[in-house]
Amino acid sequence: MKSRFALMLIALLPLFAACSKQDNDAATPAVEAVAAPVDTAPADVAPAPETAAIEAAPTAPIAVAPPSGPAPVAGKDYVEIAGGQAFAPVAGKAEVAEVFGYTCPHCAQFQPLIDGWKARQPADVNVISVPAAFGGYWVTYARAFFAAETLGVQEKSHDAMFNALHVARSLNLQSTPEDIGKFYAQYGVDAKTFASTMQSFAVETKLNRAKQFAVRSKVEGTPSLVVNGKYLVSVDERGYEAMFNTVEHLVARERAPAN
Repeated sequence: MKSRFALMLIALLPLFAACSKQDNDAATPAVEAVAAPVDTAPADVAPAPETAAIEAAPTAPIAVAPPSGPAPVAGKDYVEIAGGQAFAPVAGKAEVAEVFGYTCPHCAQFQPLIDGWKARQPADVNVISVPAAFGGYWVTYARAFFAAETLGVQEKSHDAMFNALHVARSLNLQSTPEDIGKFYAQYGVDAKTFASTMQSFAVETKLNRAKQFAVRSKVEGTPSLVVNGKYLVSVDERGYEAMFNTVEHLVARERAPAN
């Protein structure tokens, strides 16, 4: 099913592009029947206590082949983030955070690729998803991501959400929380409960953390990859292969002290 979804997306969408904040301004905003989001904290504010590194028992270094391909160049292949911090640090692991948007067609195209890349990573590389909340419908679907996470259905519904928006078209930019709740009902969550969870304090807190992370990491478009909160890797005309090559070199750099 995933391979079929990937083939359909590749046929429908142009390669090597990204969605940006400006795309949100140019489109009709979604109807968002939720409370106005709280202002994002300044980029230099310390992360909330829940972002503190999770203690893990020491483990032996994991042998991993060095990355192939040309070494990336700062300022060209990636941007160094001054004072950057990982989104959800785990002791002994290098974090790769994919900043994405469900409504971004390029993120939909990228999803099967990041799925495959994630599956090949060693145990000490933590690949996570962080929804962008640039405004309008971006915020609506970021809330959906965090509501699904809160209710324990995010992982099994993640790829299906892209399919619903970009292939099946059962959801769109104007879908309300109630509409989105009906989508998640197929995963055993009550639709009304899901819609109300999108407006909850827990989701609001997670949403603001995601906003703060994107601002601090200088994310301007999606998909973007942030390595350990220190390096921003964005898509350019060379495409996704070059993007992954850069990330693998940066991950190796972050793993080096432990090895």
